[in-house]
Amino acid sequence: MPRANRFHLPGMICHLTHRCHDRSFLFKFACDRSAYREALRLASKEFRVSLLNFSITSNHTHQLAIEAEEGGISRMMQKIEGGFASAYNRRKHRSGAFWEDRYHCTRVEDGEHLWNCIEYIDLNMVRARIVSHPAGWQWCGYSELLGEKARYRLLDIDRLLELLGIADITSFQMQYAERIHLAIANKGLSREKRWTESIAVGSPSYVAKISESLRYRRRKFVIEDNNDGSCTIWDPPCRYSRLQSKYLVKSAFLLNAKMKPKNQA
Repeated sequence: MPRANRFHLPGMICHLTHRCHDRSFLFKFACDRSAYREALRLASKEFRVSLLNFSITSNHTHQLAIEAEEGGISRMMQKIEGGFASAYNRRKHRSGAFWEDRYHCTRVEDGEHLWNCIEYIDLNMVRARIVSHPAGWQWCGYSELLGEKARYRLLDIDRLLELLGIADITSFQMQYAERIHLAIANKGLSREKRWTESIAVGSPSYVAKISESLRYRRRKFVIEDNNDGSCTIWDPPCRYSRLQSKYLVKSAFLLNAKMKPKNQA
């Protein structure tokens, strides 16, 4: 598993993903997904974080966000994740971890890369074959982006249009509805780990800028050309992961030798 990258600055678009512990379906009930959505709405306002899109699935969450002041996203996530997990465990008479480690942050460039990311988030449950269209899943941003949600809205549509370089909401809604239609019709629904496991996705110049800002970490990063005008920064597996793999291989060998029949050559 890649490390949970959580480096972000004001003005930086961040795609946040967080999985339930052991990938368990802890959000399988609608009431829990709705409770998390309301907690997200309130926390984003409290910490001045603009939400550009979101999705709450049965075992993980997505938030596409941009903070107004440094630390806003971190404080928002700390309040939501900690508070929601505690309330959930009390309500369900449950103990133990709710979340799988820490949330992961992927930086996303504006413009076309942002288009692709909001589309990827809304198609989550279509990829999982739970619904045939994002409109059928009320715990994602699609309905609000299309202007079909009037109350308790989460998204900062004005900021989203600014980042996409679009002047009016009608034009955006027409383009987005068409993009979703084409993705489903052309079966463009494969999982792309660059949106959920990488450090950053964007143009070569954007990726170079992000890479430069991460130099203080003194780690070697991998930059991959996606052959579609975009690049991705990856954090290679840490040394602990390699040592752990060697240990597991050695353990399996010893266990196999112990179970081997004595009369076998």
